[in-house]
Amino acid sequence: MIRLALCNEVLRAHPLPEQCRIARALGYDALEIAPFTLSDDPARLPRAARRDIRTTIEDAGLAVAGLHWLMTAPAGLSITDPVRADRAAAHMAAMAELCADLGGAILVHGSPEQRDLAHAPNPEIARETAARCFARAGAAAEAAGVTYCLEPLAPVLTGYLNTVAECAALLDQIASPGLSAMLDTSAAAGGETEPPDAVLARWLPTGRISHVHLNDPNRRAPGQGRMQFGPVMQRLLSGGYDGFVSVEPFVYQPSGEATAAVAAGYLRGILESIGDAQ
Repeated sequence: MIRLALCNEVLRAHPLPEQCRIARALGYDALEIAPFTLSDDPARLPRAARRDIRTTIEDAGLAVAGLHWLMTAPAGLSITDPVRADRAAAHMAAMAELCADLGGAILVHGSPEQRDLAHAPNPEIARETAARCFARAGAAAEAAGVTYCLEPLAPVLTGYLNTVAECAALLDQIASPGLSAMLDTSAAAGGETEPPDAVLARWLPTGRISHVHLNDPNRRAPGQGRMQFGPVMQRLLSGGYDGFVSVEPFVYQPSGEATAAVAAGYLRGILESIGDAQ
């Protein structure tokens, strides 16, 4: 069963209880949390606060799909700078623990600015440094019972990990059960040589794709651009995908609520048409 999640920064103008009310009313099954919406230093969130956040979401009838935008707060993190990498790796491990505490299962590591190859003396050192960070994150994720996903991003955003194939090669190198990859449809349109549904057809059978973000190449929500998401949803269904797909637009026009509503209605319509509606 494919379940719909909403990335909560879409509604970040509202307090968390109101985010939950809106998302539930629109038909979402879960929130995917951007930790910066919870705290300027989310790794330091007290246990009591974590329990309250989880209770608020679950009492609204929603689940926590997981976390994304992991490296936005605190400021100054870098997984490619040898000087700053230890702090970044510690934060990544802490995010795995936060995800588990909130009841989530998936973490998405995008954060192009924090993986800039130019942060290191040369690209080789940058990649080696990042690999050590991901290895530490994978170990923490395995211990916490969650999955830490590498997100391929388009070359216009970063020169490091642009395709699922590149992420898979790094996963083979590190060989951590706590690590996986994911697919972002907008990023895939800008970085892959095949459309997103073809990328899924290639990689879903390998078990490398553990999560999916849905957004149009125009950076708006599904249903607000030219990308057709029917083939993506059909491929997920035929490939036996049984998890959350998270709506993650970056442009909220005319508002966050309206954007979330368009996406929910559009995607629910697709799911009904292919026979996977709840």
